[in-house]
Amino acid sequence: MVSELVRRNVEALTGMGVDYEIILVNDASPDESWHAIEQECKKNSKVKGLNLSRNFGQHYAITAGLRYTTGDWVIVMDCDLQDRPEDIPALYAKAQEGYDIVFARRVVKHVGWWKRFSSVAFHKVFDWLSGSHSDPTIANFGIYKKSVIEEFNNMPEQTRAFKFLLEHLGFKRTCIEVEQAERAEGESSYNLGRLLKLSFDVIISNSNKPLRMAVGLGFGMSMLSFLLAAYNIFAKLVGIILVEGYTTTIFSIWFVGGLLLFVMGILGLYIGKIFDQVKGRQLFIVKDKINID
Repeated sequence: MVSELVRRNVEALTGMGVDYEIILVNDASPDESWHAIEQECKKNSKVKGLNLSRNFGQHYAITAGLRYTTGDWVIVMDCDLQDRPEDIPALYAKAQEGYDIVFARRVVKHVGWWKRFSSVAFHKVFDWLSGSHSDPTIANFGIYKKSVIEEFNNMPEQTRAFKFLLEHLGFKRTCIEVEQAERAEGESSYNLGRLLKLSFDVIISNSNKPLRMAVGLGFGMSMLSFLLAAYNIFAKLVGIILVEGYTTTIFSIWFVGGLLLFVMGILGLYIGKIFDQVKGRQLFIVKDKINID
């Protein structure tokens, strides 16, 4: 698939009459991807390879590739050929109208109902928590001006989510509609566990609304406790309560215990992200480089 990816990209870029480089990042793929990248780099010096020391994850691999780009315009795309290289000329042409970012909006997605549902659900929850508006049909595929990539590279966040970090940068942007192809081979590595982890990471890293919700829950708990106390006083006076304090005590213990654990869990997630950030570890480690000075 690597050779087909390179061939189609070279055809698209050569047809545009522009100088180009193709940076292929191997994120410790278990197959023979790095060997295939080495072969392509030998054939064409404009094809460059990065081999990471271990699997860091998709968005860290994107970050690695962007650190080594030198062009005035940068295309970000996946290697599974669902993002079609033949759409690059249209993205570039749209960018020449004065845009810094041109996203590719996928109008056809060859995915199952569960993945489609989970994607829409994630974006709905994220929009509600962050107060922003994200488009589930837009992923990483797009063209980005050099100044955009430079500012992206200056962002020190340990939690990387390419599209959502771009939202913070601003810049003049638009999108064009493209057709998403079927996956050339294999299956996506994003299982339910990885999707949930990515969702939590993105939401916690981009929104403090969960903390505000915890404050609201605490206030609501205080009001409920006040109402329960008032009811118990009234029930005691009129003789409704037969076993004094039993129901209220059990209810309060379970309710308050669950609420405290919930709030502590939210705080723990934020503290964990702070811990990851202050360690200042590398976002990625490059083991091998080919055709890169």
